[in-house]
Amino acid sequence: MATIFSRIVKGEIPSYKVAEDERYFAFLDINPLAKGHTLVIPKVEVDYLFDLEPDTLAGLTIFAQRVAKAIEKVVPCKRIGVAVLGLEVPHAHIHLVPLNHESDIDFHKPKLKLSQEEFSELASHIAAEFSKQ
Repeated sequence: MATIFSRIVKGEIPSYKVAEDERYFAFLDINPLAKGHTLVIPKVEVDYLFDLEPDTLAGLTIFAQRVAKAIEKVVPCKRIGVAVLGLEVPHAHIHLVPLNHESDIDFHKPKLKLSQEEFSELASHIAAEFSKQ
């Protein structure tokens, strides 16, 4: 059975896509720690990040870097934090979280609530910055 992330890539489940190429996909986390919190995934369905083929893992990191640069242009922050947890969805993924303080990346704190309009606008702005690269 396909993971929720594979279903998002196929368009079966809606998402706020910010970037995509033939191998990778990035979309806003719908339960964000901070405005601009984005998930970056390989399109290939592999549960554990370090089980990815080396070239896929390297490409994912490069793709995530490009997404992070786009987020920084849209969301005021000191830097983009990176987290790899991977326990909640059995599909390798990287969290990119805009940070102003180290505590901004605490996954135990309450999540932000954004409207569909806020998500759509944010995704559109990040996607525009990504496409400029």
